Amino acid sequence: MPGRLGILGGTFDPVHHGHLRLAEEVSDQLGLDRVLLIPTAVPPHRALPGVAAADRLEMTRRAVEGNSRLQVDDRELRRAGPSFTVDTLLELRQEVPASTALCLLMGADAFLLLNTWSRWRLLFELAHVVIARRPGAPFDTRHLPDELAAEYQKRQKSDPGSEPAGAVLLCEITPLDIAATAIRRKLARGESVRYLLPGSVLDYIQDHNLYRDLDAG
Repeated sequence: MPGRLGILGGTFDPVHHGHLRLAEEVSDQLGLDRVLLIPTAVPPHRALPGVAAADRLEMTRRAVEGNSRLQVDDRELRRAGPSFTVDTLLELRQEVPASTALCLLMGADAFLLLNTWSRWRLLFELAHVVIARRPGAPFDTRHLPDELAAEYQKRQKSDPGSEPAGAVLLCEITPLDIAATAIRRKLARGESVRYLLPGSVLDYIQDHNLYRDLDAG
């Protein structure tokens, strides 16, 4: 069977167990060979990250240590301008065999806004779109914009098969209610965030006094 490569982008500000479990569980369900965690440099749809790119990269690298299936890719941090996913997928398509399935991992909330992404229709030509859904949180396609709903209905499958791109897949994952925003607020208030993220990431945050000077909200 052709190889399958997962792609999980995000600011990882900071990376936490929610990110890691999503990558791990989808990897199991779809038989992915690897998942690339790709920290965003300049997110097009949200405010700039709270800490430097070098810190976010190092935290992500520490988070995946010892897991050969999860790897960190710094290409978006090396690229100037906004971090458009379509540019990353175009680069990866040039680097992997044509038969390799690229699987773009995202949460349901992100998929609802997919039609606002740069050159969003091209994403389906480059990769499968994998929506990670928490049990008990139904994915209501009535909330999709018409043009995105049409793509979803046309492309929804339970497995990508041997195709390298083009499908929309739903994967149920463990419902971990962990958010980087809440972690940053706790850190700013001096509250414990232990067990919300890997110990190696927490050690890095404490050693470098990250997030302490942020507005606790």
